[in-house]
Amino acid sequence: MTARVLVVDDTPANLKVLETQLSAEYFNVKTAMSGAQGLALLQADECDIVLLDVMMPQMDGFEVCRRIKCDPLTAHIPVVMVTALDQPADRVAGLEAGADDFLTKPIDEVALVSRVRSLVRLKSVRDELRARALRSKDMGMGDPLALAAAESGLNGRILLVEDRASVSERMFKSLSAFHRVEVEDAAENAVFRAAEQNYDLTIVSLTLAGHDGLRICAQLRSLERTRNMSLLMVAEAGDKARLLRGLDIGADDFLVRPVDRNELLARVRTQVRNQRYAASLRNSVQQSMELALIDPLTGLHNRRFLDANMDGLLKDALRRSRPLSLIMMDVDLFKAINDTYGHDCGDEVLRELAHRARDCLRTRDLLVRYGGEELIAILPETGHLGAQGVAERIRQAVHGTPFLIAHGACNVTVTISLGVAVMRNVPESRQDLFKRADEALYRAKHEGRNRVVLDAA
Repeated sequence: MTARVLVVDDTPANLKVLETQLSAEYFNVKTAMSGAQGLALLQADECDIVLLDVMMPQMDGFEVCRRIKCDPLTAHIPVVMVTALDQPADRVAGLEAGADDFLTKPIDEVALVSRVRSLVRLKSVRDELRARALRSKDMGMGDPLALAAAESGLNGRILLVEDRASVSERMFKSLSAFHRVEVEDAAENAVFRAAEQNYDLTIVSLTLAGHDGLRICAQLRSLERTRNMSLLMVAEAGDKARLLRGLDIGADDFLVRPVDRNELLARVRTQVRNQRYAASLRNSVQQSMELALIDPLTGLHNRRFLDANMDGLLKDALRRSRPLSLIMMDVDLFKAINDTYGHDCGDEVLRELAHRARDCLRTRDLLVRYGGEELIAILPETGHLGAQGVAERIRQAVHGTPFLIAHGACNVTVTISLGVAVMRNVPESRQDLFKRADEALYRAKHEGRNRVVLDAA
């Protein structure tokens, strides 16, 4: 679905120009000729970004922006204030009203599309994070402090690549009051330095002496360690072609000299927020993936992970004509432990069982909590004797030392039964291998528990 843009301006000609420019870039554009009409449209149908003229009768752009940002239903929507070039005070007032960015008249088409795309991406990531936060609320997931830092867009780590001391000093002075700024005046070191440090944003001058700033941008986008970093270009006013090339390469935004201090702060704040939200989303996705594949009680991989990987392990072993063994283990009389000491103590037993079993395995072996009190170990390149020896070692590690539970208040002797099955030298389904291990485990239970039984096949 294309991004939805609401343009609010009381001048029909301005509305038409912006609508035409944005529609040409395939944005879905709605227009309003007053602040009240714009607010009504927002209540009726959410949009992805608002372009808001400052000078309007009855309700000016500042008041409209304040109302948007004070309403919980619309506060997350980016607002871009459209100001006159000779009114820098309007930019400050717009930021104080809660605006996310601003454009100056006459509006440059490249700047317009760049700003809108950047803020639409920001909103998309913020929306995904808000949805994940709602889904994760009852799970104790998420980091409110990290999200608050992302929302503020302050205290960012910034690398400024600029070889002219007078220019870098001015920018450093403007930014250092709100961010942690480092200056790199040797262009040849810029990419290496950015890759070595965890910056939120790199600002690259396109007028470096003897170096191509666009090449630095391209290298930063190609390296794994820097490709997710926000990237802001600084160019001369007439360098439109290179700015377009930089945006194609993957730069997030740009500034044109002479750089206005308020515009610099606004652009940097937006990019720091964008990068932090994106980082939070990546971490959230990684956490979700881990939660989907890791058992939260024991820290072992879970059944879903085993189901996704078992066929590949079997095929690999068969292809290389190497043995593969499966050990299925189950806590003896686990219900009695739960009934006697409580489920919290039962959880302690499972955690300690996982720890002891893992200590008996190699790093290449896979240990999984298969369900309840049952663990499964997959042993690549291990035949009957090796698997039986490992299973016996696990059994002794569990039985040999009592388990301390109830925070060390009780000693409990725990035993486990283990069934071992080894893959045949012919194609075999995981279901068949699991069935043979399960049958061996059943025999271990039936023959008195606390023992290892090897499948006879």
